Amino acid sequence: MRAVVWHGVGDIRLDTVTEPKIEQPTDAVVRITTAAICGTDLHFVRGTVPGMKPGLIIGHEGVGVVEEVGRSVRNFRRGDRVLLSAVLGCGSCTYCRSGYFAQCDDINPYGRRTGSAFYGAPRDNGSFDGLQAEYARVPYAHTNLFRLPDSISDDQAIPLSDIYPTGYFGAVIAEVSDGDVVAVWGCGPVGQFAVLSSFQRGAARVIAIDGHADRLDRAQALGAEVVNFNEEDPVEAILDLTRGIGPDRAIDAVGVDAESPKSGPAAARAREQDDQHREELRQIAPETHAHNGHWKPGDAPTQAHSWAVESLAKAGTLGIIGVYPPTDRFFPIGTAMNKNLTINMGNGNHPRYIPKLLEMVESGVVHPQKMVTQHEPMRDVLAAYEEFDLRRPGWLKVALDLTS
Repeated sequence: MRAVVWHGVGDIRLDTVTEPKIEQPTDAVVRITTAAICGTDLHFVRGTVPGMKPGLIIGHEGVGVVEEVGRSVRNFRRGDRVLLSAVLGCGSCTYCRSGYFAQCDDINPYGRRTGSAFYGAPRDNGSFDGLQAEYARVPYAHTNLFRLPDSISDDQAIPLSDIYPTGYFGAVIAEVSDGDVVAVWGCGPVGQFAVLSSFQRGAARVIAIDGHADRLDRAQALGAEVVNFNEEDPVEAILDLTRGIGPDRAIDAVGVDAESPKSGPAAARAREQDDQHREELRQIAPETHAHNGHWKPGDAPTQAHSWAVESLAKAGTLGIIGVYPPTDRFFPIGTAMNKNLTINMGNGNHPRYIPKLLEMVESGVVHPQKMVTQHEPMRDVLAAYEEFDLRRPGWLKVALDLTS
């Protein structure tokens, strides 16, 4: 079968590999019809999240059709159309039963003290072969698959594999509730859903911050007030918009590949921090490998959460859903402590939220397909990666058609 395979930092290939098989009685094999490219995949390709294993199939977002189930899978059968949760859990341990699927005790083959399990990820996250492939093995399929009604298209479903539940989780851990003023840092696909989810959870105002005008336009269409950090100092702008108080809640939807401002009043301060940011990146990700303008890491790995902490109201809450690797040791803890901030973070507990989000999509309350801006055949996946990596205007979310 065809699959996107990670061979090294800056080196991914469309290879022909062996099709997966049932390995455990709780497994299923799914024929993937639609996959997607995520910013997290780019972290692995750029090298800003280390620990990847050469030969691993990447990708963690998928919709497909069940081909085969193990004897212990009693809720699905061959031919069922399904959504695959990016984050994996067993469904039986105490963490899963408490809704903390991302901290499942049993699913990660490297032990209970390792990280959240998901497809196409580093060793600490299980090294499960990913979903940018024609077929995928799904562990604990009874928990990690969700049946799709005929009324929901692949385009509607694919954002629910990861980016919508991640954005929703961001609003949950930021403790967004009725009347809150919320700042969402980053207006990529997850940030867009964090804006939407904040309103769904009762936010009175959402301020969205990014450096790309096309992404800010989309956030504004969702009802957000927008700040372009390449045109104004984002901290000063937020304080001005909130009468000097700051937002009650903030969501970091950026992560380690954050960019510094290249123009405007914030750029001068960013230039003063260039040496600091270069040293942070060297320690966080020493094996990055930019090549011919591609796979270049963000130049300010701590920028998003530093701005978030600086601008938050006293006693506010920061929810971090942007991806940071275990090698990251940098956080403005002193500023956060002096402001009595609450910091929550983590990988989303997707199986906990997907059923609720599916109901909203099926009822017509939410139209997640609007976030899917590009449709590419599998044969063009490497070119699609390169365009997405460059943050081309309009390239918000890339869906991969595995049927063509």
